[in-house]
Amino acid sequence: MAQQKVLVVDDEKMVCWSLAETMKAVGYRVETASSGAEAMEKFTTFRPDLILLDISLPDANGIELLREFKKKSPATGVIMITADAHLDSTIKALQGGADDYVGKPFKLDHVEKTAKDTLERLALRAQNGPFAAPHAAGDAQTDQLVGSSEQMVEVFKLIKICGESDCKTVLVLGESGTGKELIAKAIHDYSARSQQPFIEVNCAAIPENLLENELFGHEKGAFTDASTKEKGIFESAKGGIVFLDEIGDMPLTMQAKILKVIENRTFRRVGGRETLTVDVRIVAATNRDLPSLVQRGEFRSDLYYRLNVLTIRLPPLRERRGCLPTLIDYFIRRLNREYGKGYSGISPDAMEHMQRYPWPGNVRELRNAIERAVMLGSEPEIQLEHLPEELSAPWQGDAALPMVEMAAPTPANDGLRIKLPPGGITMSEVEMKLIAMALQQHDNNQTKAAQALGMSRDTLRYRMKKFGFTDKK
Repeated sequence: MAQQKVLVVDDEKMVCWSLAETMKAVGYRVETASSGAEAMEKFTTFRPDLILLDISLPDANGIELLREFKKKSPATGVIMITADAHLDSTIKALQGGADDYVGKPFKLDHVEKTAKDTLERLALRAQNGPFAAPHAAGDAQTDQLVGSSEQMVEVFKLIKICGESDCKTVLVLGESGTGKELIAKAIHDYSARSQQPFIEVNCAAIPENLLENELFGHEKGAFTDASTKEKGIFESAKGGIVFLDEIGDMPLTMQAKILKVIENRTFRRVGGRETLTVDVRIVAATNRDLPSLVQRGEFRSDLYYRLNVLTIRLPPLRERRGCLPTLIDYFIRRLNREYGKGYSGISPDAMEHMQRYPWPGNVRELRNAIERAVMLGSEPEIQLEHLPEELSAPWQGDAALPMVEMAAPTPANDGLRIKLPPGGITMSEVEMKLIAMALQQHDNNQTKAAQALGMSRDTLRYRMKKFGFTDKK
């Protein structure tokens, strides 16, 4: 079998080198490119089987480059790589023909496995018939789901699968504040049902005696004050999506009726005898442990199994700290527009405390913290004192990010001494702390800080943007 060829396209030299060496180590023949123009040239001469493509290049848009590659050679695999993953860009890349998507910072073994799996899928596809480009859904505008971690990229992929498959039930699990309602809306926006109604109901907020009427409607005379016939949510959402939020708090009697809707697509209005048929998709969400509720008899096992066909688990923010810089940058830009402000970023000290804080309220708490800072602070950057008090207070919980002890170079010691915490720390967190320390020691002089870190000023500015630091020139 001929040696398979991989083209690595990334303008960051260290990333490009590490990816290339990883691919070579497992037996691929590798070429690299640092720009869109060079990538197109190598694509023509090298004719790769697989391309690892950075979505952001100095002279080209990665999505447009992807389309060019797929237009010229549909059977060539393309894996998109980005440090700034948004739902919209991820879906557009996958709809544009990308075979997979990897977020920075990534683990090299994860990229290696993704490349291997992609090439195996392409080989299978070649055996089974001609290459078919993926179905392109409507150009939805949902971009509130933000994150560059591996977990969030996997969530984005599942949203695309949900949108294309039109499976009748989807279960979204996650702690409060992780964005479960955004997942439900995204599934709607990226599906063939996007032009039909999306109706949300909070199962925990409506009393049991009113919930049935809210969902199924009622006939005239069904109860006191029922002077007219009224449609319920299921009837009003015909052809669309019903989002049952906090379904873990739904009363058992209502669970049985929801199960009937899922299984038979039928229901009756309150006080009615006519059986109505409805075509809706049910997306259910909860922050509760449904298997434990089933064991205690508080949730029907048959309903749980019917809901648990395609499940999306949203990780809490403390488990995807790599997303923090991307989320912070997103919220600052969004709130700048909302409040007419001009914040350019966040100070290194504030960023360090935000990285250390465990975020028990997840993304919702992060947004509220930044909104408070935008309203109370003074431009051009958000400072630590603009953030809520709990972010600057010492955190005693297990989820807190341990501090890393570092010592700056001295005449007697030309290297940094780093004492790692017992629980370990990611390379991204070490890199962020080093940059913060260098900027503080050199009064935000980027040239001196870059020299101290052994990198160019442009590289430092790129990494400052990556971690959400204010770019003081």
